Amino acid sequence: MSSSPTQKSITPATWGLMLLLALIWGGSFTANRAALTEVGVLTTVAVRVSGAALALWLWIALRRLPVPRGWRWIGTCALLGLLNNVLPFTLIVWGQTRIDSGLAAILNGATALFSVLLAALLFRDEALNLRRGLGLGLGLAGVVVVIGPETLAGFDLTSLAQLAVLAAAASYATAAVIARRALQGVRAEVGAAGMLSAAALIMVPLALWQDGVPALHHAPEVWAALAYLALIASSLAYMIFYLILARAGAGNLGLVTLLIAPVAILFGALAFGETLAPGAYAGFALLAAGMLVLDGRLLRRH
Repeated sequence: MSSSPTQKSITPATWGLMLLLALIWGGSFTANRAALTEVGVLTTVAVRVSGAALALWLWIALRRLPVPRGWRWIGTCALLGLLNNVLPFTLIVWGQTRIDSGLAAILNGATALFSVLLAALLFRDEALNLRRGLGLGLGLAGVVVVIGPETLAGFDLTSLAQLAVLAAAASYATAAVIARRALQGVRAEVGAAGMLSAAALIMVPLALWQDGVPALHHAPEVWAALAYLALIASSLAYMIFYLILARAGAGNLGLVTLLIAPVAILFGALAFGETLAPGAYAGFALLAAGMLVLDGRLLRRH
């Protein structure tokens, strides 16, 4: 009789990486908003993925890291580039032109739900249990409270922009599940570079076709936003992303999106003067409770 596989868990060091990743990706909503003041949707995404790919390949060359070869590797990069970059980046950036960043952030938080459910279906060491379900529910409730019921009142299933962000969340979750199996043994930097390169090969021609040759006379804050999206929110973030994936699994990794919405709201308040709702503090408390339940160690002590 075979023993059950060891369940994937989140160590304190991995929690630290998840919080850092949430800070970085929370800032991407603010950067998207800043870039969209002067740059088109497809060009914003193209600059993000191509700039990130160039930075990562430079790092790989300097470190002389091994790079896989063959059609299987190319196919993996193409699939992950489509599911983890091209589709979600484009859908979210386009969605932010039609719905506010708060609603976009809470819809993006559905990635955690999709990730946990998909991982539970495909991986024995990420099985769904009562504790994980309760923690996930508390975390999602926290995001809802942080955003505020008045924002959710605007949710409409007929809204294409809202559906687009939900589709992006499902795409992110699917990519994480595929990456856990497909990138075993591949360095985080190499996996991210291959994925982003494939995305750039798709997005750059599309951006040139739709938006034309990009102008270079942007405001400094727009250039800063584009640089942040490429170098911080993509090249650095995906190195952290794949480290977390290897350590904690796809379901646990999806929990990062529960932390992104509060961060995005805070950065929006600092950068654009958006005000936090009074219920934000209660939302943070619920979110923290959900994280503690998912971690499980505090419950095991009692």
